[in-house]
Amino acid sequence: MHQPHPEPHTRAIAHVTALASGPTLDPTLPVTLNFHPDRFLNDRPVLTALAEDGVYRSQFVTGTSNGGLTAHPGGARWQWESRIFGGAYDTAPAEARPVYGALNFRGSAAGAAPRFGSAHFRLAPETLSRTTFCYPDSYLEPESFGVATRMSLIALAEADEQDALDDYIEAQVHTPVRLDRDVSALVLDPSYRDTEIEAAAAALPCPTEWHPGFRLTVTELRRHPDYRGQEFVDLGASIAVAGVLTPRILGEAARTGAHDEQALKRVWHYLARFGLGTGP
Repeated sequence: MHQPHPEPHTRAIAHVTALASGPTLDPTLPVTLNFHPDRFLNDRPVLTALAEDGVYRSQFVTGTSNGGLTAHPGGARWQWESRIFGGAYDTAPAEARPVYGALNFRGSAAGAAPRFGSAHFRLAPETLSRTTFCYPDSYLEPESFGVATRMSLIALAEADEQDALDDYIEAQVHTPVRLDRDVSALVLDPSYRDTEIEAAAAALPCPTEWHPGFRLTVTELRRHPDYRGQEFVDLGASIAVAGVLTPRILGEAARTGAHDEQALKRVWHYLARFGLGTGP
């Protein structure tokens, strides 16, 4: 009798499981999906799009990213997924591909990978069984992998000396991530209190929580010209309001369209790296 071919995500997870080793992952350690909550997705505010769609989609579907934009056939992201997942997604529709987050093994209130945004979805423990992991980030072509039942990556990450923004274990969550089923909470920066972002979050089928916040003074920003470059220090200083940068202020600058998005990303790196825990 002919057996049905396994779904792409089943084959992908099995492929990574065969590459993984180590102890069982602590089920209380969540995966988080960091993103900027005040950007737009195909002319819709991202939180509005999420509320309407009910699904957190990969950049293969959205065409947007807070990292590299290589999610297209033949692109670097496509090639990496083909190699690591044993070709499981090569002919699959974009909607079938995994979404990317990180394992919050350090218990950061701002999520496991704030370099990708000030907000994050904290995923439910049940999602761990369909999540694969790698260290370091996939764009570095890693050779170390994990799944919930075989997780040696935490020891690797703890032994590695990385910049704080690079200190994360990448997670790939397979099959659609539904906000009503798979998300425990949306966690926002307090600079968005009493704004349209908080109002939009209320329409999501998950609770809203708040982390301590990102806040960076221009004085502190100017102490780190070598981190991303003097031009980004100067840009950050020009965007600051009353000598301060917050995610809300940076988002407002992004929506003016007056600044290069890659340059604003570097300014965000400054805020994420040196401003955590100093919010209002």
